[in-house]
Amino acid sequence: MPQAIERYLDPEVIRQIERLDLKARFIVEGFLAGLHASPFQGFSVEFSEHRKYTPGDDTRAVDWTVFAKTDKLYVKKYEAETIMECHLVVDASGSMGYRYGRGVTKFEYAIYLAAALSFLMIHQQDSVGLLLFAERLTRYLRPRARRSHLMNILGELARVQPHGQSHIAQCLHEAAELIPRRGLVIFMSDLLAEPGPVQDALHHLKFKGHDVILFHILDHAETNFPFEGPYRFREPETGEELEVDASAYREAYLRSVDGFIASYRDLCLGAKVDYSQMDTSVPFDRALTTFLINRSQYRL
Repeated sequence: MPQAIERYLDPEVIRQIERLDLKARFIVEGFLAGLHASPFQGFSVEFSEHRKYTPGDDTRAVDWTVFAKTDKLYVKKYEAETIMECHLVVDASGSMGYRYGRGVTKFEYAIYLAAALSFLMIHQQDSVGLLLFAERLTRYLRPRARRSHLMNILGELARVQPHGQSHIAQCLHEAAELIPRRGLVIFMSDLLAEPGPVQDALHHLKFKGHDVILFHILDHAETNFPFEGPYRFREPETGEELEVDASAYREAYLRSVDGFIASYRDLCLGAKVDYSQMDTSVPFDRALTTFLINRSQYRL
C-alpha cells in the first residue's frame, strides 16, 4: 500500500481502497480494450502553436496556408493536446446516502464512477482532482497525474460518509472560482435542489471555459416509487417525516419526478452541459461504459 494512504489506518478503509482500485481497473481496461477514441478530447480549445507533421497525424489538422507558403507540412497544436485537467465534483450530502433495499447508496454509486474516471484520466496521462461538498466545499485535492495521486483520491472517497444538507448552486459557484485553469468538470449529484440556481452555477462553470458533464444519480425507488399503502417517509437531510398513503400519491409523484428529471435535462441542453441520468439499479460499469462509448462517438 503506497505511503500516500498509510494514514488511513482503518483496515476496512484500506480494503475499500483496494476494491475501488480493482473496480476502476476493470471498467477502464474493458473500455480501452474496445479501442474506442478518448471520450475526453475535443472540448473548447485554443490554438497554441505549430509543430512539424509526423506520419500518422490527422491530415485535417494540417495548416495548408503554411504549406502553401513554405512547402512544408505543419499541424496546428491546440491546448487540448497538452495535459488536460479534470475535476471530479461529488455531492456528499445526506440525501446521497439513500438506498432502497439491498442496492448501493447514491454516494457509493458516485464513488465507483469517480474511481473509474480517475483511473481513466491518469491512464491517459491527464491530471485529475477531487472536490467534495455538502453545505460547503469540504475537501479539495488539486489535480495530479501520478498513480500515487489516484491512491489519495481513492482514500478520500473511501472514508467519506454522506451527511448534512446540500447547497449545490453555492458550492458549484465556489468550485468555478477555485479551479484555476479551464478543463473538464464532472459533477455527480442527485440534484435535490431548485433547478434555477443550479443552472446559473453551471453557466458560471461554462463561462470559465470548462467542458462540463453532469451525472444525475438517483435511486431506482426514487424514479419508480415501489411503495404501497400507509408509509412513513423521512427526509434524509432535515429529518422531517411524513406519513401518507403511498398508493394514492404514486401517480402524482411519478409525474413530478418525470418533470424534475426533464427540467435538468433541458437546462443542461441549454447550457451545453453533457447530461446523463444514472439509476443505481443499473451496474455502474455498464452505465459508465455506455456513456463513454456514446461520448467518444459523438466527439469524433
